[in-house]
Amino acid sequence: MATHDEFETAAQRAQQLPTKPSNTVLLELYSLYKQATEGDVTGSRPGGFDFKGIAKYDAWASLTGKSKEAARREYVELVNSLFASA
Repeated sequence: MATHDEFETAAQRAQQLPTKPSNTVLLELYSLYKQATEGDVTGSRPGGFDFKGIAKYDAWASLTGKSKEAARREYVELVNSLFASA
């Protein structure tokens, strides 16, 4: 289990990655962060030509039911793995 401090440190480290991750990894980071901080997705799915908004919403919605603690742990693990592979 990742502590709140470990999560906050990982969130700061994610902003300092030496190379930009792929869009898939960015969506995973986004969705895990949102699930860890806010819980299950809220609001309506964007429509029309808001492709970025749709992708973000769908990524977050895919984590529905995952606990905030599990999302925090996975987020920290993902950020650490990105630095390990950099």
